[in-house]
Order: sequence, then structure tokens, then C-alpha cells
Amino acid sequence: MSGKPSGRPKGEQHHIGLLNGFAAYGMWGLVPLFWPLLKPAGAAEILAHRMVWSLGFVVVALLVVRRWAWVGELLRQPRKLGLVAIAAGFITVNWGVYIWAVNSGHVVEASLGYFINPLVTIAIGVLLLKERLRPAQWAAVGVGLAAVIVLTVGYGQPPWISLCLAFSFATYGLVKKKVNLGGIESLAAETAIQFLPALGYLLWLGAHGDATFAQEGAGHAALLASTGIVTALPLVCFGAAAIRVPLSTLGLLQYLAPVFQFLLGILYFHESMPPARWAGFALVWLALVLLTTDAWRTSRRGRAAAAAAAVAVLRDPKPVDPIEA
Repeated sequence: MSGKPSGRPKGEQHHIGLLNGFAAYGMWGLVPLFWPLLKPAGAAEILAHRMVWSLGFVVVALLVVRRWAWVGELLRQPRKLGLVAIAAGFITVNWGVYIWAVNSGHVVEASLGYFINPLVTIAIGVLLLKERLRPAQWAAVGVGLAAVIVLTVGYGQPPWISLCLAFSFATYGLVKKKVNLGGIESLAAETAIQFLPALGYLLWLGAHGDATFAQEGAGHAALLASTGIVTALPLVCFGAAAIRVPLSTLGLLQYLAPVFQFLLGILYFHESMPPARWAGFALVWLALVLLTTDAWRTSRRGRAAAAAAAVAVLRDPKPVDPIEA
């Protein structure tokens, strides 16, 4: 379900892309069911295993597809390598906080982080990249800020888990955009940077008798090792979807993951949803509706303008200069 598009018809390619998109966001949405299976391992140990085994998985994947030229190019660009290290730092924070949140009974609050992530991405664009927002985008950001205030009142403190997940992932996305590496290549570079500290931590745990990998049986060890597959497989599916379906479609599919997480938090983990929390989530969803509607209208106007320009060129083609000809 991955790889470059073949010579198949465009409609079939779109269908394959959609299947991969649903698979990627579906796996990301259902991953809260996986992390509790790794107990009694703590969040830090799970995170370290995730880093170590993810590198193993992507190295095997790169051996299969034989894509290694990017390694030499990356090593010859210190600035780009530094950005990869920064990206690795932010995704480490994101992974660690998420695993801890799920295993500590904060699945709903974790899902909120990915609901507000698009709003944080827009805010970063305004503050750091000096981007100009359309009125609907300003309205969405304002509603999102109101949602955070309502949730802060409801929680008795700011929703730190949600904000940490949203800001770390949005910043990670910003850095990855500047690095401009493919999904598997980027994950390989980031986990290569994470590998030695993670392995060192696991060896330290083992030396002190606190590692669960060898103490809880073969099944537990296999689950810890499978964190590499759980991390990399959705990314492979996402990469296959990204080259086959429009970005506008991917933008809509991204909401599947937090929706699944939110539903799991309420229906499976039975987390409480007092009125203030419902009000905050409702405001966040309203902000996302504003963003999605604005993006759809902008995309539609762009396609209409492009079609009109193409028709104008066909009706009144530019005369060819016989000297240039």
C-alpha cells in the first residue's frame, strides 16, 4: 500500500491513496489502545524503546527500497542536519508526553492537542513566518483561544497536555518543512539521532534492574519491540496517501485521528466530560469548521480561477513572434 504511483488509472490511484490515508489516520487514532499494553513499563522506557526499534524498522525499509543517496547529502549539509536534530527533539517531547498522557488516563486531553494543532500551526505562521490571515482564519484562531480559556476555567489550570502536544507537533511540522525529507528518510534521520541516548537509557535501566524488557516475559518484550512498527507503519501509509490524493483531502482526513482518540477516551477509557470540557471542545470544533470551510472555499476559487485562465488562453492565444520562431 505504499511506494510511488504506478501506471494505474488516476481514479484507481486516488482510491489507493484514500485507503492509505484512512489506514494512516486510523492507526494514529487507535494507538491509545496500544500504549497501556506495555505496562508495567513506564513512559520513559516505552519512549526509549520506540526510538530504538523505530530506527531498526526504517533501516530495514530503506534496505528494501534501496534509498540511501540522501544520507550522504544530509551529512554534507550541517545546517540541515541541525534542523533534523531540532525536529528529533520536538518529536521526542511529543511522543513522550503522549505516551504518558494515555497511560495516565488523559486520552481526551491528548486528543484535544491534535484538534487544536491546526490552530497552533496558523498562529506559528503569523508569529514566526509573518503570514497574513484571511478573516475566517482570524475568526477560527479567536474561537480557538476562547476554547483554551474555557477549558482553563474548567480544568482549574491551562490544558498543559493538549498545549504541549499541539505546540511540539506544530513546531516539529514547521522544522520538517524546512528540512524537506521524505517520510521514511526523515524518520530514519531523526531516530538515528535519538538512538544512542535512548539505547544508553535502556542499558542504564537494565544495569539498575529497572528495565521491564527482560523481566516481564517474551510477550512483553515483543510488544516493546513492536513499537517500531506502530511508529513507522502509519507513516508509510501516510506517505503513500500524500502522493496520490490532494492536500485538501489529507487536511480533512487528519481529523480522523483525534476523533477516534476522543471517542476512545469517552467510550472505552470512560474519562469524565464535565460541561465546561464539552463547551471547550465545542468551541474547538467550531474553529475547525471555520478553518475547513475557508480552506474549501479558497481551494474552489483557486480551481475556478485556473480554469478561467486556461479557457482565456485557448480563446485568445498569444501570437507567435516570427523572429523568435
